[in-house]
Amino acid sequence: MPTRRDDVIRCSFCGRAAHEASSMVAGPSVYICDRCVRDATAIVRQDLGPAFERAAAPRARRPSGLARARTALTPRLLKGALDQFVVGQDDAKKALSVAVYNHLKRVEGGEAADFEDVEIEKSNILLIGPTGTGKTLLARTLARSLDVPFAIADATTLTEAGYVGDDVESVLAHLLQAADFDVDRAERGIVYLDEIDKIARRGDNASITRDVSGEGVQQALLKILEGTVAGVPPKGGRKHPEQTLVNVNTQHVLFVCGGAFDGLAPIVARRLSRTVIGFSGSTARRRVEATDADILRHVEPDDLVKFGLIPELVGRMPVVAVLDPLAHDTLRRILTEPRNALVRQYQKMLAMDGVALTFDEDALDAIVARAVSLGTGARGLRSVLERAMLDVMYEAHEAPGPARVTAATILDGAPPEREATSGPTAARAA
Repeated sequence: MPTRRDDVIRCSFCGRAAHEASSMVAGPSVYICDRCVRDATAIVRQDLGPAFERAAAPRARRPSGLARARTALTPRLLKGALDQFVVGQDDAKKALSVAVYNHLKRVEGGEAADFEDVEIEKSNILLIGPTGTGKTLLARTLARSLDVPFAIADATTLTEAGYVGDDVESVLAHLLQAADFDVDRAERGIVYLDEIDKIARRGDNASITRDVSGEGVQQALLKILEGTVAGVPPKGGRKHPEQTLVNVNTQHVLFVCGGAFDGLAPIVARRLSRTVIGFSGSTARRRVEATDADILRHVEPDDLVKFGLIPELVGRMPVVAVLDPLAHDTLRRILTEPRNALVRQYQKMLAMDGVALTFDEDALDAIVARAVSLGTGARGLRSVLERAMLDVMYEAHEAPGPARVTAATILDGAPPEREATSGPTAARAA
């Protein structure tokens, strides 16, 4: 049916003239009146049922945990939440708490009449510290406290576009999956990019081959870290022309990058060890050793550039937090103090099999001493415990009852002291 008859606009479905309808929706060479819209809506609702109601309902944006009570939270409270799970590293926790608090204020916005024309830029975070010092745990605990989507990605799997490996957009695919494919939530999430030091440039000299997993990845990360609308493959992996992409705006995504940066300490030490020439002509050299415990606290952007990060990437991570190596006393506290302490984890696992597990004080000291010798930080504690608790976990369901871990269990491989369920103490096995 023609939409116009005698220069009168008519509905393309029922032929009703414009003056006979309450409203008329115009399309490319077609028109539809309000009554036909209502009839079509009723037909679709009847065919789809509840699915139509869910699709038609407006989607409310789920506010983040900090947004729901931002006025009640402070950096001090955020650090208190980290203290429940992470032992030590007070300076890193303070820097992380302040940076995240400022980031959430920037995301949610605020009313400040005197600064309406001021735009707060994003401050991504770089965590530097030896392996096993809690870099990943800090980021994971913070995301749990804020109730925002959190994703962990490994920088070592990324390659420059066009080469075998994962595109940098796959980092955002993990975040999108953590947000249950809710783009609004994903755009306010936190991404922890681990092993960022492994994509450093191979060297200062130019090479005839492309550094596709080093400098090429750093350059590809620049726009994502700064803020851009990226086409993300929903299932991750590499993009291809026929794939449907999801557009994610990274302007409000907080990136926390972490790495051990082995080899950075000598660079810092060389910069700090400088020769001073006096008026008398005498020279004095300030000697700084790379093995100093706090050497990385003096890291500067130039040191990171000499290590192999490009200046543009260093500039997009203005907040640098350094984690200290874990000393004996800190490892001892990690065993027992956090809410998810390793000792409590093993006690809970064995309690499910009816075994009441206890640890002697000298056994805890032996665990820490063995973990220190491994040189893998807090991860060494679990390695030592897994090896020591293998036999008791193997037999736990067959022999319930009290079990006491002694120093001999850790040092000599002796089984934990067990007591029979009837009461008498079992003799210690040789």
